[in-house]
Amino acid sequence: MLLQTILTALAATPLHGVVAKPLHPRQIAQPGPSNIETEYNISIQGVLDNIGGGSKASGVYTGVILASPSTQEPNYSYTWTRDAALTMKMIVEDFIHGRTSFREQIQLYVSTQAILQTVSNPSGALGSGRGLGEPKYYSNLTRFNGDWGRPQRDGPALRATALITYSRWLLNSTDTANHDEANNVWDVIQNDLIYVAQYWNQTGFDLWEEVNGSSFFASAVQHRALVEGAALGKLLGKDVSAYESQAPNMLCFLQSYWNGEYILANINTEPGFNRTGIDANSVLGVITTYDPEASCDDSTFQPCSDRSLMNLKAYIDVFRAIYTINKNATATDAVAVGRYAEDIYVDGNPWYITTLAVAEILYYAKAQWANNDIVITDRTLPFWQYVYPSAQEGTYKPGQNETDHLLAAIVDTGDSFVDKTFEYIPEGGGLAEQFSRENGAPLSARDLTWSYAAFATMRNARVAALDNGPSVQSWGAPSKLARFGTCSPGSITGTYKPAVNAGAPDTAPPCTVLITFNLNATTFYGENLYLFGNTSDLGNFSVNDALAGTAKEYTDEHPLWKFVVELPPAETVEYSYLRKEPDASVIVETVHRAFAVPGCPADGSLGDALVEDVWVAPGK
Repeated sequence: MLLQTILTALAATPLHGVVAKPLHPRQIAQPGPSNIETEYNISIQGVLDNIGGGSKASGVYTGVILASPSTQEPNYSYTWTRDAALTMKMIVEDFIHGRTSFREQIQLYVSTQAILQTVSNPSGALGSGRGLGEPKYYSNLTRFNGDWGRPQRDGPALRATALITYSRWLLNSTDTANHDEANNVWDVIQNDLIYVAQYWNQTGFDLWEEVNGSSFFASAVQHRALVEGAALGKLLGKDVSAYESQAPNMLCFLQSYWNGEYILANINTEPGFNRTGIDANSVLGVITTYDPEASCDDSTFQPCSDRSLMNLKAYIDVFRAIYTINKNATATDAVAVGRYAEDIYVDGNPWYITTLAVAEILYYAKAQWANNDIVITDRTLPFWQYVYPSAQEGTYKPGQNETDHLLAAIVDTGDSFVDKTFEYIPEGGGLAEQFSRENGAPLSARDLTWSYAAFATMRNARVAALDNGPSVQSWGAPSKLARFGTCSPGSITGTYKPAVNAGAPDTAPPCTVLITFNLNATTFYGENLYLFGNTSDLGNFSVNDALAGTAKEYTDEHPLWKFVVELPPAETVEYSYLRKEPDASVIVETVHRAFAVPGCPADGSLGDALVEDVWVAPGK
């Protein structure tokens, strides 16, 4: 079925322009984990079903990638920038390798993302770039005002990477129409690259939407985006000096996550954070920044690097004893793994994406060792003896018998994690978000798009590892360990513009004004303050869409709640404040305030204004 699909796709008439020759056509996987090809086809269909126009995406804007069709317990019927970008990266790679029918989905994604970039939201708007850090939206491309961990700074980088991969294909073709399309797509990419270059050294929430700080996953994908974005920009004749100036700083900062034994998933966290730092965040970061042409480089944490191998062993081991379904596993068995050992979300279970990620990283490492020596040191020997108990320290060159044994053990270990995943995939092949730590039953959101995409990328990595071919394109990862001096915390300030030629509406205001509302209001622990008003940016006076304030600067002497909102210029807004109590009751001011937003600065740059208010209790 799969081979027939590929052959049919290769023969099909392209939707737009001329299709370039596939880099490395997908092959059927060799014998290994049971039903891998069947589940791969189910996963591809699962992704397509969750895209607007698909069978499980009723009412979803055409081309929008839904996180899951689940609408309750939990409600994941939104589009997340991160999840959508990771999924689209898989779609683009499969398109490049022969699935020509995917091009329409890619082009729809480009246009929907161009629109989303212009949607103002609680994180900000396009004028300052801050709005690009908004993690999720309603599936009809409107803003989500509810409480959430925002901003999240990995989304723009991941979206840029997906579109850069597509743009390289466009430029490698001989059709000038494809080159024109690449220039249009660049307008979307450029906004995301500017965001990364401007905000990379500011904290935000991690990919699990729980920890505010610096995230390894975010830093790794941000560095990748700037490196490959600069290379693409040069091909298009663009000024890429801003990206080239910040990429080395980001690579330098990336080293801060290494503690000598494993990767710390989160650093620069807020007081009270006390996890070990061993987290799937790091494994997923390594996978997402894998470069098939890179050496086993520690500085970029390539899959075959010492750091990656040590981290992977530490990550796997923390789950051996905490899940009931792992209780009979030996020290060399595959086990189900989750996000992190301290996880309590839905009682803290294994995830499909994380268990598959272990297999994927091993397949990538095997592919890299096809062109690199295997060097087993005292640091990596525990990892090697996990996959190959008789392993010894030394250097093993490609083609040697012992090298072949080591590489076979790597693939076998990857396969064992795929087999472990299959133990908990229900009949029919549907992939939820999690499976129970007690009995393996699927849990949380059903038909999770990211789970399906993760199975597809794992399968493709395995095919490439067995066939010694690339499953993904090189992004130009540095090949040598950089020698760093003092990291620079610098950044750039860029100009953001709607990507009109890619599908963005040409109705954006000439500027936006960043308004800081300072509210003096005494509160107690568990009571929170919100701002709402008569515009969509202020929630249209809806209690449910009111904007949450921050009490980071609150003291007994100065009880300050702060709200930062980006508004169109030269309009008068009405607004009030409200309190949400621990028992879910709401106290709303009875006074309506008004504020005249100033006009644009003469140079058209981002404006700003400060509003000082004092809470007015009802009846006052």
